[in-house]
Amino acid sequence: VSTVTGAASGRAAGAGAGHAGTGERSADLPDAVHLGARVQRCSAAGSASRSGRGRAAGCAAAGHHQSAMNAYRQRGFTLIEVLITLTILGILASALMPLMELDARRGREEELRHALREIRGAIDAYKHAADTGQIAKAADASGYPPSLEVLVEGVPALNSPTSARVYFLRRLPRDPLAPNTLAPAATWGKRSYASPPEPPAAGDDVFDVYSLAEGDGINGIAYRRW
Repeated sequence: VSTVTGAASGRAAGAGAGHAGTGERSADLPDAVHLGARVQRCSAAGSASRSGRGRAAGCAAAGHHQSAMNAYRQRGFTLIEVLITLTILGILASALMPLMELDARRGREEELRHALREIRGAIDAYKHAADTGQIAKAADASGYPPSLEVLVEGVPALNSPTSARVYFLRRLPRDPLAPNTLAPAATWGKRSYASPPEPPAAGDDVFDVYSLAEGDGINGIAYRRW
């Protein structure tokens, strides 16, 4: 009987111990669940932290790039950039200089044509006035003006009761190719009526004028023969 009782007591004690072990494992389960949840929260927090640090690093890099660009703009041009710019400008200027000189020469030649046309027209008008009796003409004279200055100073009109003067030029044009130190009349070569075409020579009157400038024009004709 004692043996059976001891065995039963041992089985009961073993069963109690087994239930106790099961209870302990059941009691430990919530702690494991809580631990996993905490691990997930920590992982999420770490990911968020790393993402935040990434965004912060990206913003910092963008800000640094913007600051560098602003510093570059404020710094201005470098020495090499300035030298390259000056070189390009020098090349353009050297290419434009011949064109500018040609344009200026063409302008002076156009002034020369206009001046010759104006003076020759005044000489012909003087000749016409002398031949038609509007102004005095000597019997042995050609009827051309004795000088270029007379075209500006004028001559008395024969048919005017008030002794009015007849003028043929408002002012005497100068040769645009001649030095500026000369008087307008001295800038022109003069050919008299008695002079042959070549070589032209001055005389008692002025039959024609020509330029004293050396060289040829753009058209290839010597200025003296214009």
